Amino acid sequence: MVNNTNASQGIISRTLSAIEKIGNKLPHPATLFAIFAGATILLSAVAGALNISVVHPGTGERIEPFNLLSVSGLHMIITGMVVNFTSFAPLGTVLVALLGIGVMESSGFMSTALRKLVLSAPRQLLTFAIVFAGILSNTASEVGYVVLVPLGAMIFLAVGRNPIAGLAAAFAGVSGGYSANLLLGTIDPLLAGLSEEAAHIIDPSIQVNPAANYYFMFVSTFFIAVVGTWVTEKIVVPRLGPYKGDAKPEALHDITSGEKRGLKYAGYTFWAIVVVLLWATLPISGGIWDYVWGSGFLRDPETGDLLRSPFMSGIVAMIFIIAAMIGIAYGIGAGTLKSNEDVINGMGKSMSTLGTYIVLVFFAAQFVAYFNWTNLGLIFAVKGAETIGAIGMGRIPLMISLVLVSALVNLVIGSASAKWAIMAPVFIPMFMLLGYSPEFTQMAYRIGDSVTNIISPMMSYFALIVAFMEKYDKSAGIGTIIATMLPYSVAFLLFWLILMIIWIITGLPIGPGAELFYTI
Repeated sequence: MVNNTNASQGIISRTLSAIEKIGNKLPHPATLFAIFAGATILLSAVAGALNISVVHPGTGERIEPFNLLSVSGLHMIITGMVVNFTSFAPLGTVLVALLGIGVMESSGFMSTALRKLVLSAPRQLLTFAIVFAGILSNTASEVGYVVLVPLGAMIFLAVGRNPIAGLAAAFAGVSGGYSANLLLGTIDPLLAGLSEEAAHIIDPSIQVNPAANYYFMFVSTFFIAVVGTWVTEKIVVPRLGPYKGDAKPEALHDITSGEKRGLKYAGYTFWAIVVVLLWATLPISGGIWDYVWGSGFLRDPETGDLLRSPFMSGIVAMIFIIAAMIGIAYGIGAGTLKSNEDVINGMGKSMSTLGTYIVLVFFAAQFVAYFNWTNLGLIFAVKGAETIGAIGMGRIPLMISLVLVSALVNLVIGSASAKWAIMAPVFIPMFMLLGYSPEFTQMAYRIGDSVTNIISPMMSYFALIVAFMEKYDKSAGIGTIIATMLPYSVAFLLFWLILMIIWIITGLPIGPGAELFYTI
Protein backbone atom coordinates (compact mmCIF):
# COMPACT_ATOMS: atom_id res chain seq x y z
CA MET A 1 0.00 0.00 0.00
CA VAL A 2 1.11 3.59 -0.51
CA ASN A 3 2.59 5.11 2.64
CA ASN A 4 1.45 8.74 2.48
CA THR A 5 1.38 11.01 5.47
CA ASN A 6 -2.00 12.58 6.25
CA ALA A 7 -0.56 16.09 5.96
CA SER A 8 0.99 15.61 2.52
CA GLN A 9 -2.06 13.74 1.27
CA GLY A 10 -4.30 16.56 2.49
CA ILE A 11 -2.28 19.26 0.71
CA ILE A 12 -2.09 17.23 -2.48
CA SER A 13 -5.79 16.43 -2.43
CA ARG A 14 -6.78 20.07 -1.82
CA THR A 15 -4.50 21.30 -4.60
CA LEU A 16 -5.78 18.72 -7.05
CA SER A 17 -9.37 19.35 -6.06
CA ALA A 18 -8.92 23.05 -6.86
CA ILE A 19 -7.33 22.22 -10.24
CA GLU A 20 -10.04 19.69 -11.00
CA LYS A 21 -12.81 22.19 -10.18
CA ILE A 22 -11.24 24.84 -12.42
CA GLY A 23 -10.76 22.35 -15.24
CA ASN A 24 -14.26 20.95 -14.96
CA LYS A 25 -15.75 24.43 -15.24
CA LEU A 26 -14.04 25.00 -18.58
CA PRO A 27 -16.21 24.21 -21.60
CA HIS A 28 -15.25 21.58 -24.16
CA PRO A 29 -12.19 22.67 -26.22
CA ALA A 30 -14.35 22.93 -29.35
CA THR A 31 -16.75 25.22 -27.50
CA LEU A 32 -13.76 27.14 -26.19
CA PHE A 33 -12.56 27.82 -29.74
CA ALA A 34 -16.06 28.90 -30.80
CA ILE A 35 -16.05 31.38 -27.90
CA PHE A 36 -12.57 32.61 -28.87
CA ALA A 37 -13.69 33.08 -32.49
CA GLY A 38 -16.68 35.16 -31.36
CA ALA A 39 -14.50 37.13 -28.95
CA THR A 40 -12.03 37.85 -31.77
CA ILE A 41 -14.84 39.34 -33.88
CA LEU A 42 -15.91 41.62 -31.03
CA LEU A 43 -12.32 42.51 -30.14
CA SER A 44 -11.60 43.52 -33.75
CA ALA A 45 -14.47 46.01 -33.57
CA VAL A 46 -13.21 47.43 -30.25
CA ALA A 47 -9.61 47.67 -31.51
CA GLY A 48 -10.81 49.42 -34.67
CA ALA A 49 -12.88 51.91 -32.68
CA LEU A 50 -9.86 52.71 -30.48
CA ASN A 51 -7.63 53.20 -33.56
CA ILE A 52 -4.99 50.82 -32.19
CA SER A 53 -2.14 50.33 -34.65
CA VAL A 54 1.53 49.30 -34.82
CA VAL A 55 4.38 49.60 -37.29
CA HIS A 56 5.47 46.33 -38.86
CA PRO A 57 9.12 45.91 -37.77
CA GLY A 58 10.08 44.27 -41.06
CA THR A 59 8.34 46.42 -43.68
CA GLY A 60 7.75 49.66 -41.81
CA GLU A 61 4.09 49.46 -42.85
CA ARG A 62 1.45 50.67 -40.39
CA ILE A 63 -0.79 47.79 -39.34
CA GLU A 64 -4.36 48.57 -38.27
CA PRO A 65 -7.04 46.16 -37.04
CA PHE A 66 -9.65 44.95 -39.52
CA ASN A 67 -13.19 45.08 -38.14
CA LEU A 68 -14.94 41.75 -38.72
CA LEU A 69 -18.10 43.22 -37.22
CA SER A 70 -18.74 45.05 -40.49
CA VAL A 71 -20.42 44.21 -43.78
CA SER A 72 -17.14 43.31 -45.50
CA GLY A 73 -16.09 41.36 -42.41
CA LEU A 74 -19.37 39.44 -42.43
CA HIS A 75 -18.80 38.57 -46.10
CA MET A 76 -15.34 37.20 -45.26
CA ILE A 77 -16.71 35.09 -42.40
CA ILE A 78 -19.45 33.53 -44.54
CA THR A 79 -17.46 32.93 -47.70
CA GLY A 80 -14.29 31.80 -45.92
CA MET A 81 -15.78 29.30 -43.46
CA VAL A 82 -15.36 26.19 -45.62
CA VAL A 83 -11.93 27.18 -46.93
CA ASN A 84 -10.73 27.98 -43.41
CA PHE A 85 -11.61 24.44 -42.39
CA THR A 86 -10.38 22.49 -45.42
CA SER A 87 -7.13 24.44 -45.76
CA PHE A 88 -6.25 24.28 -42.05
CA ALA A 89 -2.75 22.75 -42.14
CA PRO A 90 -2.98 20.38 -39.14
CA LEU A 91 -6.15 18.68 -40.41
CA GLY A 92 -4.73 16.99 -43.50
CA THR A 93 -1.39 16.15 -41.92
CA VAL A 94 -2.98 14.35 -38.97
CA LEU A 95 -5.49 12.47 -41.13
CA VAL A 96 -2.84 11.23 -43.56
CA ALA A 97 -0.31 10.24 -40.88
CA LEU A 98 -2.95 8.50 -38.79
CA LEU A 99 -3.97 6.29 -41.73
CA GLY A 100 -0.54 4.65 -41.62
CA ILE A 101 -0.38 4.52 -37.83
CA GLY A 102 -3.83 2.90 -37.88
CA VAL A 103 -2.47 -0.03 -39.90
CA MET A 104 0.40 -0.49 -37.42
CA GLU A 105 -2.03 -0.52 -34.50
CA SER A 106 -4.73 -2.71 -36.04
CA SER A 107 -2.20 -5.31 -37.20
CA GLY A 108 -0.91 -5.64 -33.62
CA PHE A 109 2.60 -4.49 -34.49
CA MET A 110 2.79 -1.70 -31.90
CA SER A 111 1.65 -3.77 -28.92
CA THR A 112 3.83 -6.75 -29.89
CA ALA A 113 6.93 -4.60 -30.48
CA LEU A 114 6.54 -2.89 -27.11
CA ARG A 115 5.98 -6.22 -25.33
CA LYS A 116 9.04 -7.71 -27.05
CA LEU A 117 11.20 -4.75 -26.04
CA VAL A 118 10.19 -4.97 -22.38
CA LEU A 119 10.20 -8.76 -21.99
CA SER A 120 13.58 -9.23 -23.66
CA ALA A 121 15.34 -6.67 -21.45
CA PRO A 122 17.80 -7.98 -18.80
CA ARG A 123 16.52 -7.80 -15.20
CA GLN A 124 18.88 -4.97 -14.29
CA LEU A 125 17.66 -2.92 -17.25
CA LEU A 126 13.98 -3.70 -16.74
CA THR A 127 13.01 -0.27 -15.41
CA PHE A 128 14.97 1.50 -18.13
CA ALA A 129 13.33 -0.69 -20.79
CA ILE A 130 9.85 0.15 -19.49
CA VAL A 131 10.48 3.92 -19.46
CA PHE A 132 12.23 3.76 -22.84
CA ALA A 133 9.40 1.74 -24.38
CA GLY A 134 6.93 4.26 -22.98
CA ILE A 135 8.72 7.09 -24.74
CA LEU A 136 8.80 5.20 -28.05
CA SER A 137 5.08 4.43 -27.74
CA ASN A 138 4.36 8.14 -28.22
CA THR A 139 4.39 7.47 -31.95
CA ALA A 140 0.93 6.01 -31.29
CA SER A 141 0.20 7.27 -27.78
CA GLU A 142 -2.99 5.31 -27.15
CA VAL A 143 -1.05 2.05 -27.33
CA GLY A 144 1.26 3.27 -24.58
CA TYR A 145 -1.54 4.20 -22.19
CA VAL A 146 -3.71 1.17 -22.87
CA VAL A 147 -1.02 -1.53 -23.25
CA LEU A 148 2.26 -0.46 -21.72
CA VAL A 149 1.10 1.18 -18.46
CA PRO A 150 -0.73 -1.92 -17.17
CA LEU A 151 2.05 -4.11 -18.62
CA GLY A 152 4.65 -2.21 -16.55
CA ALA A 153 2.70 -3.00 -13.36
CA MET A 154 2.27 -6.65 -14.35
CA ILE A 155 5.98 -7.09 -15.04
CA PHE A 156 7.07 -5.52 -11.74
CA LEU A 157 4.61 -7.71 -9.84
CA ALA A 158 5.78 -10.82 -11.71
CA VAL A 159 9.40 -10.24 -10.65
CA GLY A 160 8.44 -9.57 -7.03
CA ARG A 161 8.54 -5.76 -7.05
CA ASN A 162 5.88 -3.19 -6.22
CA PRO A 163 3.56 -3.06 -9.27
CA ILE A 164 2.70 0.60 -8.63
CA ALA A 165 6.36 1.48 -9.25
CA GLY A 166 6.22 -0.35 -12.61
CA LEU A 167 3.01 1.44 -13.47
CA ALA A 168 4.59 4.79 -12.55
CA ALA A 169 7.70 4.10 -14.65
CA ALA A 170 5.60 3.25 -17.71
CA PHE A 171 3.27 6.23 -17.21
CA ALA A 172 6.28 8.54 -16.82
CA GLY A 173 7.69 7.37 -20.15
CA VAL A 174 4.41 7.39 -22.07
CA SER A 175 3.07 10.73 -20.83
CA GLY A 176 5.91 12.62 -19.13
CA GLY A 177 8.29 11.83 -21.99
CA TYR A 178 5.79 12.94 -24.62
CA SER A 179 8.23 15.39 -26.24
CA ALA A 180 11.02 12.85 -26.66
CA ASN A 181 11.17 10.11 -29.29
CA LEU A 182 13.36 8.44 -31.88
CA LEU A 183 10.47 8.43 -34.35
CA LEU A 184 8.04 11.04 -35.64
CA GLY A 185 4.39 10.58 -34.67
CA THR A 186 1.08 12.21 -35.45
CA ILE A 187 1.66 15.00 -32.90
CA ASP A 188 4.71 16.30 -34.82
CA PRO A 189 2.95 17.32 -38.05
CA LEU A 190 -0.02 18.53 -36.02
CA LEU A 191 2.01 20.98 -33.92
CA ALA A 192 4.16 21.97 -36.90
CA GLY A 193 1.03 22.86 -38.87
CA LEU A 194 -0.25 25.06 -36.05
CA SER A 195 3.17 26.72 -35.72
CA GLU A 196 3.33 27.39 -39.44
CA GLU A 197 -0.15 28.94 -39.46
CA ALA A 198 0.87 31.22 -36.59
CA ALA A 199 4.24 32.10 -38.17
CA HIS A 200 2.47 33.30 -41.31
CA ILE A 201 1.23 36.28 -39.28
CA ILE A 202 4.78 37.62 -39.54
CA ASP A 203 6.18 35.79 -42.56
CA PRO A 204 3.71 34.26 -45.06
CA SER A 205 6.49 32.33 -46.81
CA ILE A 206 7.84 30.50 -43.77
CA GLN A 207 7.58 26.71 -43.54
CA VAL A 208 7.73 24.61 -40.37
CA ASN A 209 8.37 20.96 -41.17
CA PRO A 210 7.17 18.13 -38.90
CA ALA A 211 10.76 17.15 -38.08
CA ALA A 212 11.49 20.66 -36.74
CA ASN A 213 12.29 19.45 -33.19
CA TYR A 214 13.71 16.05 -34.11
CA TYR A 215 17.35 16.56 -33.03
CA PHE A 216 16.26 17.79 -29.61
CA MET A 217 13.69 14.97 -29.31
CA PHE A 218 16.25 12.32 -30.29
CA VAL A 219 18.80 13.41 -27.70
CA SER A 220 16.10 13.82 -25.05
CA THR A 221 14.89 10.23 -25.49
CA PHE A 222 17.90 8.57 -23.90
CA PHE A 223 18.35 11.14 -21.13
CA ILE A 224 14.65 11.14 -20.18
CA ALA A 225 14.77 7.33 -20.02
CA VAL A 226 17.77 7.54 -17.68
CA VAL A 227 16.17 10.25 -15.53
CA GLY A 228 12.92 8.28 -15.34
CA THR A 229 14.83 5.15 -14.33
CA TRP A 230 16.73 7.04 -11.63
CA VAL A 231 13.55 8.57 -10.16
CA THR A 232 11.87 5.16 -10.13
CA GLU A 233 14.74 3.35 -8.39
CA LYS A 234 15.94 6.10 -6.04
CA ILE A 235 12.69 7.88 -5.09
CA VAL A 236 9.53 6.00 -6.04
CA VAL A 237 10.51 2.43 -5.14
CA PRO A 238 11.93 3.33 -1.67
CA ARG A 239 8.90 5.52 -0.93
CA LEU A 240 6.37 2.86 -1.89
CA GLY A 241 8.19 0.06 -0.09
CA PRO A 242 7.36 -3.64 -0.56
CA TYR A 243 3.99 -4.42 -2.09
CA LYS A 244 1.47 -5.66 0.48
CA GLY A 245 -1.68 -5.71 -1.63
CA ASP A 246 -3.85 -8.60 -2.73
CA ALA A 247 -3.02 -8.67 -6.44
CA LYS A 248 -1.39 -11.87 -7.65
CA PRO A 249 1.21 -12.06 -10.42
CA GLU A 250 -0.25 -12.79 -13.84
CA ALA A 251 1.43 -14.97 -16.41
CA LEU A 252 3.34 -12.84 -18.88
CA HIS A 253 2.85 -14.49 -22.23
CA ASP A 254 5.95 -14.52 -24.37
CA ILE A 255 5.87 -13.57 -28.02
CA THR A 256 4.11 -16.28 -30.02
CA SER A 257 5.63 -17.89 -33.11
CA GLY A 258 3.21 -15.97 -35.31
CA GLU A 259 4.14 -12.67 -33.63
CA LYS A 260 7.85 -13.49 -34.01
CA ARG A 261 7.31 -14.12 -37.71
CA GLY A 262 5.40 -10.85 -37.98
CA LEU A 263 8.23 -8.92 -36.31
CA LYS A 264 10.72 -10.58 -38.64
CA TYR A 265 8.72 -9.53 -41.71
CA ALA A 266 8.40 -6.01 -40.29
CA GLY A 267 12.16 -5.91 -39.71
CA TYR A 268 12.92 -6.95 -43.28
CA THR A 269 10.53 -4.30 -44.55
CA PHE A 270 12.07 -1.62 -42.34
CA TRP A 271 15.61 -2.27 -43.59
CA ALA A 272 14.41 -2.37 -47.18
CA ILE A 273 12.82 1.06 -46.60
CA VAL A 274 16.09 2.32 -45.09
CA VAL A 275 18.01 1.26 -48.22
CA VAL A 276 15.49 2.97 -50.48
CA LEU A 277 15.59 6.17 -48.41
CA LEU A 278 19.40 6.19 -48.53
CA TRP A 279 19.19 5.80 -52.29
CA ALA A 280 16.62 8.61 -52.44
CA THR A 281 18.43 11.10 -50.21
CA LEU A 282 22.19 10.50 -50.46
CA PRO A 283 24.04 11.89 -53.50
CA ILE A 284 25.83 8.58 -54.18
CA SER A 285 26.89 7.95 -57.75
CA GLY A 286 27.84 4.83 -59.61
CA GLY A 287 26.65 1.25 -59.68
CA ILE A 288 23.18 0.23 -58.59
CA TRP A 289 22.53 3.66 -57.02
CA ASP A 290 22.11 5.24 -60.45
CA TYR A 291 19.58 2.67 -61.65
CA VAL A 292 16.25 4.08 -62.94
CA TRP A 293 15.95 7.53 -61.27
CA GLY A 294 19.49 7.91 -60.02
CA SER A 295 20.61 8.50 -56.45
CA GLY A 296 19.27 11.40 -54.43
CA PHE A 297 16.04 11.56 -56.43
CA LEU A 298 14.12 13.01 -53.45
CA ARG A 299 16.55 15.91 -53.02
CA ASP A 300 15.82 19.33 -54.51
CA PRO A 301 16.21 18.78 -58.29
CA GLU A 302 17.74 22.23 -58.84
CA THR A 303 20.01 22.78 -55.84
CA GLY A 304 20.52 19.23 -54.61
CA ASP A 305 19.59 20.45 -51.12
CA LEU A 306 18.01 18.00 -48.67
CA LEU A 307 16.60 20.47 -46.12
CA ARG A 308 14.42 22.20 -48.74
CA SER A 309 13.51 19.15 -50.74
CA PRO A 310 10.52 16.96 -51.67
CA PHE A 311 11.72 14.53 -48.99
CA MET A 312 11.44 17.04 -46.13
CA SER A 313 8.23 18.56 -47.52
CA GLY A 314 6.78 15.06 -47.76
CA ILE A 315 7.58 13.91 -44.21
CA VAL A 316 3.88 13.31 -43.50
CA ALA A 317 3.56 11.16 -46.60
CA MET A 318 6.67 9.26 -45.48
CA ILE A 319 5.13 8.60 -42.06
CA PHE A 320 2.03 7.20 -43.77
CA ILE A 321 3.90 5.01 -46.26
CA ILE A 322 6.47 3.64 -43.80
CA ALA A 323 3.95 2.95 -41.02
CA ALA A 324 1.52 1.29 -43.43
CA MET A 325 4.19 -0.91 -45.03
CA ILE A 326 5.58 -2.05 -41.68
CA GLY A 327 2.08 -2.70 -40.33
CA ILE A 328 1.10 -4.70 -43.44
CA ALA A 329 4.34 -6.71 -43.34
CA TYR A 330 3.78 -7.56 -39.68
CA GLY A 331 0.12 -8.42 -40.31
CA ILE A 332 1.03 -10.80 -43.14
CA GLY A 333 3.68 -12.53 -41.05
CA ALA A 334 1.58 -12.76 -37.88
CA GLY A 335 -1.60 -13.63 -39.75
CA THR A 336 -3.52 -10.69 -38.28
CA LEU A 337 -4.14 -9.15 -41.71
CA LYS A 338 -5.69 -11.69 -44.04
CA SER A 339 -6.98 -9.46 -46.83
CA ASN A 340 -6.93 -5.94 -48.14
CA GLU A 341 -10.22 -5.39 -46.30
CA ASP A 342 -8.42 -5.84 -42.98
CA VAL A 343 -5.96 -3.10 -43.94
CA ILE A 344 -8.75 -0.74 -44.97
CA ASN A 345 -10.70 -1.55 -41.80
CA GLY A 346 -7.62 -0.73 -39.72
CA MET A 347 -7.38 2.64 -41.42
CA GLY A 348 -11.09 3.20 -40.95
CA LYS A 349 -10.88 2.35 -37.27
CA SER A 350 -8.21 4.99 -36.75
CA MET A 351 -10.37 7.53 -38.58
CA SER A 352 -13.44 6.62 -36.50
CA THR A 353 -11.75 7.95 -33.37
CA LEU A 354 -11.36 11.45 -34.86
CA GLY A 355 -14.96 12.64 -34.87
CA THR A 356 -14.55 14.99 -31.92
CA TYR A 357 -11.13 16.08 -33.16
CA ILE A 358 -12.57 17.13 -36.54
CA VAL A 359 -15.25 19.20 -34.78
CA LEU A 360 -12.56 20.81 -32.65
CA VAL A 361 -10.45 21.58 -35.75
CA PHE A 362 -13.42 23.25 -37.47
CA PHE A 363 -13.76 25.85 -34.71
CA ALA A 364 -9.99 26.15 -34.20
CA ALA A 365 -9.57 26.88 -37.92
CA GLN A 366 -12.16 29.70 -37.75
CA PHE A 367 -10.47 31.19 -34.69
CA VAL A 368 -7.01 31.14 -36.30
CA ALA A 369 -8.34 32.61 -39.55
CA TYR A 370 -10.19 35.42 -37.76
CA PHE A 371 -7.10 36.17 -35.72
CA ASN A 372 -5.10 36.55 -38.94
CA TRP A 373 -7.73 38.56 -40.80
CA THR A 374 -8.14 41.11 -38.02
CA ASN A 375 -4.36 41.69 -37.71
CA LEU A 376 -4.79 41.26 -33.95
CA GLY A 377 -2.14 38.55 -33.88
CA LEU A 378 0.43 40.88 -35.40
CA ILE A 379 -0.64 43.79 -33.20
CA PHE A 380 -0.44 41.69 -30.01
CA ALA A 381 2.91 40.29 -31.14
CA VAL A 382 4.45 43.73 -31.73
CA LYS A 383 3.04 45.16 -28.49
CA GLY A 384 4.13 42.07 -26.53
CA ALA A 385 7.59 42.10 -28.07
CA GLU A 386 7.99 45.80 -27.24
CA THR A 387 6.95 45.15 -23.64
CA ILE A 388 9.30 42.18 -23.20
CA GLY A 389 12.08 44.12 -24.90
CA ALA A 390 11.57 47.02 -22.48
CA ILE A 391 11.80 44.61 -19.53
CA GLY A 392 15.10 43.37 -20.93
CA MET A 393 14.55 39.70 -20.11
CA GLY A 394 17.45 37.59 -21.41
CA ARG A 395 17.14 34.65 -23.75
CA ILE A 396 17.36 31.94 -21.12
CA PRO A 397 14.90 33.46 -18.59
CA LEU A 398 12.49 34.24 -21.44
CA MET A 399 12.38 30.68 -22.76
CA ILE A 400 12.19 29.24 -19.25
CA SER A 401 9.18 31.49 -18.66
CA LEU A 402 7.46 30.10 -21.76
CA VAL A 403 8.11 26.52 -20.57
CA LEU A 404 6.60 27.29 -17.17
CA VAL A 405 3.54 29.03 -18.69
CA SER A 406 2.98 26.00 -20.90
CA ALA A 407 3.32 23.65 -17.92
CA LEU A 408 0.78 25.63 -15.88
CA VAL A 409 -1.76 25.87 -18.73
CA ASN A 410 -1.42 22.09 -19.15
CA LEU A 411 -2.91 21.60 -15.69
CA VAL A 412 -6.31 22.87 -16.84
CA ILE A 413 -6.34 22.12 -20.60
CA GLY A 414 -5.25 18.57 -21.35
CA SER A 415 -5.09 18.49 -25.16
CA ALA A 416 -1.65 19.38 -26.55
CA SER A 417 -3.10 20.52 -29.88
CA ALA A 418 -5.91 22.53 -28.26
CA LYS A 419 -3.44 24.43 -26.06
CA TRP A 420 -1.06 25.12 -28.91
CA ALA A 421 -3.87 26.27 -31.20
CA ILE A 422 -4.64 28.90 -28.56
CA MET A 423 -1.07 29.82 -27.62
CA ALA A 424 0.70 29.64 -31.00
CA PRO A 425 -1.02 32.65 -32.68
CA VAL A 426 0.15 34.82 -29.77
CA PHE A 427 3.56 33.42 -28.80
CA ILE A 428 4.96 32.39 -32.20
CA PRO A 429 4.72 35.89 -33.79
CA MET A 430 5.77 37.58 -30.55
CA PHE A 431 8.89 35.47 -30.21
CA MET A 432 9.68 35.80 -33.93
CA LEU A 433 9.80 39.56 -33.44
CA LEU A 434 12.15 38.98 -30.51
CA GLY A 435 14.42 36.89 -32.74
CA TYR A 436 13.35 33.33 -31.93
CA SER A 437 12.35 30.82 -34.58
CA PRO A 438 8.87 29.24 -34.61
CA GLU A 439 10.54 25.84 -34.19
CA PHE A 440 12.32 26.96 -31.01
CA THR A 441 9.15 28.45 -29.54
CA GLN A 442 7.31 25.22 -30.35
CA MET A 443 10.06 23.21 -28.64
CA ALA A 444 9.79 25.25 -25.43
CA TYR A 445 6.02 24.75 -25.49
CA ARG A 446 6.39 20.98 -25.90
CA ILE A 447 8.67 20.74 -22.88
CA GLY A 448 6.14 22.44 -20.64
CA ASP A 449 3.29 20.45 -22.13
CA SER A 450 5.05 17.13 -21.38
CA VAL A 451 6.29 17.54 -17.83
CA THR A 452 2.92 18.19 -16.19
CA ASN A 453 0.95 15.59 -18.17
CA ILE A 454 1.50 13.03 -15.42
CA ILE A 455 0.14 15.28 -12.66
CA SER A 456 -2.73 16.87 -14.59
CA PRO A 457 -6.25 15.52 -13.88
CA MET A 458 -7.27 17.14 -17.18
CA MET A 459 -5.05 14.75 -19.16
CA SER A 460 -7.47 12.57 -21.15
CA TYR A 461 -6.09 9.26 -19.87
CA PHE A 462 -5.73 10.31 -16.23
CA ALA A 463 -8.93 8.52 -15.18
CA LEU A 464 -7.67 5.34 -16.85
CA ILE A 465 -4.44 5.52 -14.85
CA VAL A 466 -6.48 5.88 -11.65
CA ALA A 467 -8.37 2.71 -12.58
CA PHE A 468 -5.14 0.82 -13.26
CA MET A 469 -3.68 1.89 -9.92
CA GLU A 470 -6.83 0.97 -7.96
CA LYS A 471 -6.27 -2.63 -9.06
CA TYR A 472 -3.20 -2.71 -6.82
CA ASP A 473 -4.25 -0.21 -4.15
CA LYS A 474 -7.97 -0.03 -3.42
CA SER A 475 -7.57 3.28 -1.60
CA ALA A 476 -5.68 4.95 -4.44
CA GLY A 477 -7.08 8.11 -5.97
CA ILE A 478 -5.99 11.30 -7.66
CA GLY A 479 -3.86 12.31 -4.67
CA THR A 480 -2.03 8.97 -4.76
CA ILE A 481 -1.13 9.38 -8.42
CA ILE A 482 0.06 12.97 -8.02
CA ALA A 483 2.22 12.05 -5.02
CA THR A 484 3.74 9.15 -6.96
CA MET A 485 4.30 11.04 -10.21
CA LEU A 486 5.36 14.46 -8.91
CA PRO A 487 9.07 13.47 -8.59
CA TYR A 488 9.10 12.51 -12.27
CA SER A 489 7.48 15.82 -13.21
CA VAL A 490 10.05 17.87 -11.29
CA ALA A 491 13.00 15.80 -12.51
CA PHE A 492 11.91 15.93 -16.16
CA LEU A 493 11.36 19.69 -15.93
CA LEU A 494 14.81 20.32 -14.44
CA PHE A 495 16.55 18.08 -16.96
CA TRP A 496 14.78 19.57 -19.97
CA LEU A 497 15.48 23.13 -18.79
CA ILE A 498 19.18 22.28 -18.45
CA LEU A 499 19.22 20.66 -21.90
CA MET A 500 17.43 23.67 -23.40
CA ILE A 501 19.95 26.06 -21.81
CA ILE A 502 22.82 23.99 -23.25
CA TRP A 503 21.15 24.15 -26.66
CA ILE A 504 20.80 27.94 -26.41
CA ILE A 505 24.43 28.39 -25.38
CA THR A 506 25.78 26.13 -28.13
CA GLY A 507 23.36 27.40 -30.79
CA LEU A 508 22.84 23.91 -32.21
CA PRO A 509 19.93 23.36 -34.63
CA ILE A 510 16.96 21.62 -33.02
CA GLY A 511 15.88 19.82 -36.18
CA PRO A 512 16.62 19.58 -39.91
CA GLY A 513 16.81 23.15 -41.15
CA ALA A 514 15.45 24.43 -37.82
CA GLU A 515 17.67 27.00 -36.15
CA LEU A 516 17.08 28.56 -32.74
CA PHE A 517 16.85 32.13 -33.92
CA TYR A 518 14.95 34.07 -36.58
CA THR A 519 15.76 37.27 -38.44
CA ILE A 520 13.01 39.29 -40.09
